[in-house]
Amino acid sequence: MEQREGPGVPDGYERLWTPHRMAYIQGEGKPTGDDADIEGCPFCEIAKQGDAEGNIVARGQTMFVVLNKYPYNSGHVMVVPFRHVPDYTDLDAEEVAEMGALTQRVMTVLRSAIGAHGFNIGMNQGQVAGAGIAGHLHQHVVPRWGGDANFMPIIGRTKTLPQYLSDTREQLAAAWERV
Repeated sequence: MEQREGPGVPDGYERLWTPHRMAYIQGEGKPTGDDADIEGCPFCEIAKQGDAEGNIVARGQTMFVVLNKYPYNSGHVMVVPFRHVPDYTDLDAEEVAEMGALTQRVMTVLRSAIGAHGFNIGMNQGQVAGAGIAGHLHQHVVPRWGGDANFMPIIGRTKTLPQYLSDTREQLAAAWERV
């Protein structure tokens, strides 16, 4: 029998151990279920905070743009309605329009500020579809660069991030004002 060293089976990937993500994986501090109550909703709480404290890049009339606390790539943001709704079909016409406009603007900002080459944009609707916080709709905007990896390794494995979230927020917020 072949003797193997270290945890897991060798597969050609180098590992960066990030035990701090276990809190997210285990659901610490996040509501569960598709119709999670507004009480304790992290997005509702973030919206009440100051921009720097909540890592908010920009605020619109019905939506805000916030850095993902557990990003797949540097600059990974979410467009989130202020209103606590679980499903895209719950948005009114004004909210749908602003979500689209903020998504366009954040793409421009990410290209300008950090040189993004492309994007993965989307939302997981419902807990069974992979929504980490299913009770409060949010759309992910993940910047991408040529050669960074394909989408599945980003979701399934850990990436190194070259910048603190607070520094990324400052950089994107400043670019938001310039662009």
